[in-house]
Amino acid sequence: MLDKAKLTRRSFAKLSASMAVAGLVGGAVRGEALAAVEEPESREKVERIRTCCRGCGKMECGVWVTVRDGRAVAIEGDESSFQSMANCCSKSKASLQAAYHPDRLRYPMKRTNPKGEDPGWVRITWDEAFATMGEKFNDVKERYGGESLFAMLGTSRVWSMAGAMAFRQLFNTPNNIAAFEICKGPRHMATMMISEMAFSWQAIVEHPRVYVQWGGASEISNYDDSGRMTVDVAKSADYHIVVDPRTTNLSTNADIHLALRPGTDGAMALSWLDVVIEEKLYDDLYVRRWTNGPFLVVEDLEASGFESFTNLGDTYEMKTRLLKESDLKEGGDPHRFMVWDELAGKDAAHPLHGNDETGSLTYFDATPTIGLWEGEQWREPEWEEQSENIAPGTAPGRVTKPSQFDPDIAPALYGEYEVTLKDGRVVKAIPVWQKLAERCAQYAPDKAAEICGVDADLIRKAARLYATRLDPNTGYGNGGIQYMLAVEHGTNAIQNCHALALLADCTGNFDTPGGMRGPTQAVIDGDPGLRSWALPFPPKEQWEKVIGSQDLPLLKWWRMWGHANAEYKAMVTGEPYPLVAGINMSGDMLNQGNTTENWEALKHLDFFVQVDLWNAPTADLADILLPCTHWLEIDCVRSSQGSHGAMGATCKVIDPPGEAKFDVDITIGLYKACGQPWGPDPENPWPDSHGENDLCCSLIGKTWDEYKQEFQEHGWWDCKELYPHNWGTYRRYETGALRARQGVEPLPHEQMVPGFNTPTMKEEVWSTVIETYHPDDALELPDWHEPPRTERSRPDLADAYPLLATTGRRIPVYFHSEHRQLPWCRELWPVPRMEINPADAERLGIEQGDWCWIETEFGKIRETADLYYGVPEGVVNLEHQWWYPEITEPGRGFQFSAVNQLISPDDGDPLCGSSNLRAYMVNVYKATAENSPYGNPCPCLEDGTEIIHDASDARLKEWLPQYDGRSE
Repeated sequence: MLDKAKLTRRSFAKLSASMAVAGLVGGAVRGEALAAVEEPESREKVERIRTCCRGCGKMECGVWVTVRDGRAVAIEGDESSFQSMANCCSKSKASLQAAYHPDRLRYPMKRTNPKGEDPGWVRITWDEAFATMGEKFNDVKERYGGESLFAMLGTSRVWSMAGAMAFRQLFNTPNNIAAFEICKGPRHMATMMISEMAFSWQAIVEHPRVYVQWGGASEISNYDDSGRMTVDVAKSADYHIVVDPRTTNLSTNADIHLALRPGTDGAMALSWLDVVIEEKLYDDLYVRRWTNGPFLVVEDLEASGFESFTNLGDTYEMKTRLLKESDLKEGGDPHRFMVWDELAGKDAAHPLHGNDETGSLTYFDATPTIGLWEGEQWREPEWEEQSENIAPGTAPGRVTKPSQFDPDIAPALYGEYEVTLKDGRVVKAIPVWQKLAERCAQYAPDKAAEICGVDADLIRKAARLYATRLDPNTGYGNGGIQYMLAVEHGTNAIQNCHALALLADCTGNFDTPGGMRGPTQAVIDGDPGLRSWALPFPPKEQWEKVIGSQDLPLLKWWRMWGHANAEYKAMVTGEPYPLVAGINMSGDMLNQGNTTENWEALKHLDFFVQVDLWNAPTADLADILLPCTHWLEIDCVRSSQGSHGAMGATCKVIDPPGEAKFDVDITIGLYKACGQPWGPDPENPWPDSHGENDLCCSLIGKTWDEYKQEFQEHGWWDCKELYPHNWGTYRRYETGALRARQGVEPLPHEQMVPGFNTPTMKEEVWSTVIETYHPDDALELPDWHEPPRTERSRPDLADAYPLLATTGRRIPVYFHSEHRQLPWCRELWPVPRMEINPADAERLGIEQGDWCWIETEFGKIRETADLYYGVPEGVVNLEHQWWYPEITEPGRGFQFSAVNQLISPDDGDPLCGSSNLRAYMVNVYKATAENSPYGNPCPCLEDGTEIIHDASDARLKEWLPQYDGRSE
């Protein structure tokens, strides 16, 4: 009776919370007060254009844009957009102000003053801009080699991602500075090594029974499902668990909130795994059959292996201490990984094997064209009933029935076995799963409680609630884990992701309904401008030169970024070689590393180009500044990057201002200026963006115009319905679709080899990739280490810096560094807020709204105090990537409040390089006239000009939309 009453009250509380969130967003987007704008009376026509919002650059929210007399006047949710449930947020609504903002860049410009001073921009033609870029980049490439050029990129708006590959193809360079290094990249890198790239994304659109939000507030924004979708799922799920140091919007109504100490996510994940392993809550068949958990580790074995593949297809020599047939006998196959069969010799149905004298060793053959256990034959997959149609507007998918061992074996997960190697030595072999169990035992709940600051019983309760199947009849788990940015922002980034991936997957949630489904698979190429269709990727010898790989050798395998901290240093020191020139499209120098050092480093470049909507901080160090188009001004194909399974488009609504160009056209234009082909047609090597869209759509036999018209009429498509043999199928590791990555039609079974795209063809509990590149670092299994600058790792700093800082939380009206110049957004959130527990504030003499100094040994900034019981005592939550567009001096005021001025330029993840952006010690004290520049606690210039810090500031009116003169 009590439980029933509790659930009733909880349901009511959740409903109230979701209505409150909806009310908050509604109030935030009305734009009254300073943001009020009178709409003109209609003189001609009104039309509604279906498109895809990119106001946050993350999720693909479908929207309708109303255009009156050629002017966009309203943005609202698209009812066909099942992935966003016909909703759009404050950032989407404010896009109207961004598109028509008077400060939009309109023309190419070049610098006339030395770097560090006012740039002295003068307008130039596009012809001059392209000619200058072509000459400068080609000259650097000829004099120093392509590796001395770099690209910079940031948020994934798809069309502005040339820095990920296209510019590196053009320059023949391995180097780029990518926000990807600290933002979804570690998740993708970890899953690429252990299972399949980007299977860190969860299909929340499929309504998991147990919804786990870990390290983020996806109700505000996120890469995959977010906004209204996550609010509804949190409300409708049987259980909702939040793992976050601070109280979030949704955690107040969650069934369990684990308010862990910042930086301890890995210890918490390993503690959950300990409960799962000890209480046998894992999917036994999946672990034995589809992971390398039963593979045998021989510590006293020289690592050996075979040729495998890097992330971009080149080969490398994989070396591992996992026991192989080649370790047991001369001429043995290194692809055959040995396991101990617990059933061997038990009865007539389970005879001994012939692989060694014990008869208990059998093997899995990881030859890429085989992928079978000893004696096993390929079998046609069997299907269970279709999944439920659990989200409005979505199609059901078909669930592959788990295959059994045939012949029947039982690969051991525990034990210690003696095996004889080919050199005659008798050694001990231990299953990987037991190694994992021993590792996780180091973080058992009683131990994790001390590390994380969370009650041990609450940790056990959360782990059991997550891993115990609510409906065992489904054959799969309760849902995946939506683990987000917090787990990547530190020195345990890859290991955190490794642990969380294993936790979700071993409990029956890999590629299952509501589970970890990875990126949407669609035939249409949704990334125009990402890569050249004509130039090859840089060759292997170039990838070997990637800056940062001296300390991070995995970067040679991963090939998605250079190490940002090392690249900034190379600009200054010339080591390991000079980094001389580059181009930035969508990125900035605020997002990782120490911002002050980054700013100084960029001054050393011989030549630097910035592509942007605005004159943002990084642009102040550019030699050429190029204007690009807003999402309301472009045409672009699009399929979901996350697990929504949606396919649609961004469709042009209005013309861009002045001479602003689409990023894709800028990229292709630079190729032409450098004398390099872009497209595959030798008769037309430099198509425009329309031709690029045509090329993307050709994969489905359509032109861009045809596809766009169909989208306007039909709305968003569900890829489960379009591509039933791939996206419409669950457990694709069973069918071979995971490795084949086939499109619309199924391939012959010879090309559909089951398994994973890893060297062992299994989900790798023991990472052979990490073992190969870090053979002496004992990083093959997930682990956790105290962050480098906390009171526990550096007690010598605790007196000087007594508070622990975290950062990076989502803000409803901003997206990272974006939207600070939009009146609707800025009047609602005019200044950065430091959340501090009222007890700490009282002790420090700080009151609500006070400007405060936050400092470390590396720098100091100012933010305002926001007294909030939702952060624990001893912790402060800082806002990130603040700058002030109203400040016209070089740097645009980032020096006042950009949080990464506080961090060490040397601390980072030992595998991927991710900066230690969270969990470091700071000192906080009230800003006063006596301790502040120019006698003003509020950030200001020498002449007394303050930043905008109040919604009544008249300067906000200067940013109201400018409709006239856009074409000039």
